[in-house]
Amino acid sequence: MDTSLEITPLDNAYCEQIIDIILPIQQIEFNVPVTLEGQPDLLDIESNYHQTGGTFLGAKIDGELVGTIALIAIDGKAGALRKMFVRKEYRGKELGIAQRLLDELIAYCRLQDITAIYLGTVDMLKAAHRFYEKNGFTQLAKQNLPPSFPLMGADNIFYERHLNN
Repeated sequence: MDTSLEITPLDNAYCEQIIDIILPIQQIEFNVPVTLEGQPDLLDIESNYHQTGGTFLGAKIDGELVGTIALIAIDGKAGALRKMFVRKEYRGKELGIAQRLLDELIAYCRLQDITAIYLGTVDMLKAAHRFYEKNGFTQLAKQNLPPSFPLMGADNIFYERHLNN
């Protein structure tokens, strides 16, 4: 596959494309009981991500948005990783899109002096668990999350990674 991968910041102009990636993966592919109404952040990327000191990044191949990752800045030097999704046909080590997205997000955190990243996921996403663990994330109990961590109703597994800036 001859592809040109680009990771770029996304803003509100991309809300519809972001929703078109995330909702089918959540609802159809993995049967996670979430709706757009339960994720109002997707309707205003700039307020919910950029204005917190976070970011929302997209992976584009030949101009088509194929993956996302986002960070909400919390508790001063911490961030909540959110919305990491890659279209099924673009997943895997061959293209390495998930890895590139995470690497870019970590680079952003280091530039912003964010020293810890937290995330929530669901138990059925085993490949995601392996990916996070391979990238230095360790599981932690829900009660050990920072108080300002934005909980998603479906999340039942939580991870943290401390960055050595």
